[in-house]
Amino acid sequence: MLAAVLLAVVTPATSGGATTAYHRGPFGGLGTWVDIYAAEWNDPEAAVAAMAQHGVSTLYLETGNYSHAAPVFRPADAGRFIDAAHAKGIRVVAWYLPSFLILSQDQMKAVGAIRFRSATGQRFDGFALDIEATKVRSLALRNRRLLTLSARIRNAVHRTFPLGAITPSPVGMSPYYWPNIPYRSLTHYYKAFLPMAYSTMRDIHTRSGTRAFMASTVSAIRTASGDPTFPVHIIGGLSSSMGSEEIAGFVTAVDQKKPFGFSLYAFGGTSAAAWRALAAHS
Repeated sequence: MLAAVLLAVVTPATSGGATTAYHRGPFGGLGTWVDIYAAEWNDPEAAVAAMAQHGVSTLYLETGNYSHAAPVFRPADAGRFIDAAHAKGIRVVAWYLPSFLILSQDQMKAVGAIRFRSATGQRFDGFALDIEATKVRSLALRNRRLLTLSARIRNAVHRTFPLGAITPSPVGMSPYYWPNIPYRSLTHYYKAFLPMAYSTMRDIHTRSGTRAFMASTVSAIRTASGDPTFPVHIIGGLSSSMGSEEIAGFVTAVDQKKPFGFSLYAFGGTSAAAWRALAAHS
């Protein structure tokens, strides 16, 4: 995710009622995020226990990025996350950041994460592709490679396996960062979109501004996908920079737009007050 890329620089991605929509599939409900730079890797069991206390339904765990050779970062600890989460009734979705430079390598790492098994034989409940790297400068070529990689991943797994697409928000981010993401074509391969609606990175710090940014992100993706009921899991944040007004704006947008799921990025930066507000809407 965009936040993970920034961390890498400074440290050595329905219209029905909330109760119904939030809990169908691994991309529904209240989620939380752990990237490869997070302290939670040092004690997965303790981290998962805290997530369970906060009412988390799904843990999104980064399995790696294009700069790592192995499909799964710290595989023994990744397995511990899976086992501990499943013991608490929490689903675990792997996510990977591809470069789109060498598709065979991106495919190998994505499929490797999907096929990964813990020491007890348990696996991830879903997989999400983090669509944000701009190593391929040509937008047309980048989009072609995105669709090719997406097709390869979908063809490598069972047709019912949950795949999600993490994207920059089409409001204020992707118009200049990655214009015209092919959402409609991506619906053929993915079961949910997970937009990075990081209002704090747009210097939005008011309740009304945050609500408007989040709500417009959900609406824009529903329009771009061509399907107003296509599942959207909105990711707000960065949580470490969000105060009470931003949190209030985020949960208000969740109440109004009723996305399939919602979360803040990331677990370690989410305050106790934020967790209380999120849990009240899960």
